[in-house]
Amino acid sequence: MKRIPIFSTITVLLAVGLMIGLGVWQIQRLHWKEALLARYAANEHKSPIPFPQGPDQSTLFRPAYATCAKADNFRLEGAGNAGFRMLADCRRARGGAMTVQLGTSHDPQAKTHWPGGTVEGFISHAPTHRFLIETMLHPQPQPLLLVVRTPPPGLNANPGPDLSSVPNNHLSYAVQWFLFATIALVIYALALRRRWRMPDGPKRS
Repeated sequence: MKRIPIFSTITVLLAVGLMIGLGVWQIQRLHWKEALLARYAANEHKSPIPFPQGPDQSTLFRPAYATCAKADNFRLEGAGNAGFRMLADCRRARGGAMTVQLGTSHDPQAKTHWPGGTVEGFISHAPTHRFLIETMLHPQPQPLLLVVRTPPPGLNANPGPDLSSVPNNHLSYAVQWFLFATIALVIYALALRRRWRMPDGPKRS
């Protein structure tokens, strides 16, 4: 009678268990993300608050205001269909720093001479330019910026809050992990079947 290879079986079962565990974890992350998106949707209808000093993720998409005492480091970032978005770093009137998104433009050479002042808009995520592997190894709260409602002359108005900008791929990741676990089991079962069907070598007399 053919025996099941113990070491190989244990290795495969451990790998399958890990994949299933990752799939379950992604399902848990899905429920967490859905609750978070519901909070973000509710934030759009709340009263304005002062722009937070730290990266408080719970304030995303909430109306906010701040006073920029000095603006510098003007730069353009890609903004999809809107072309480019104009960002600036601000020294706040009450201390601290922040980033503002002043407006958008389809001109890659767009400039602005915005001197600063009091701005109103909503809170969004600021670009970080971190690699995915760096984000996974060293997770940090994503910095925030204030998307202003009224752009300075020469720039187009910013688009409003967009919940779709918050990634929510946990369900697809969970399906992938469960699929990988199933494939691993099927491949191993086929390998065992082939092994058991192979004839034994000639017996010695």
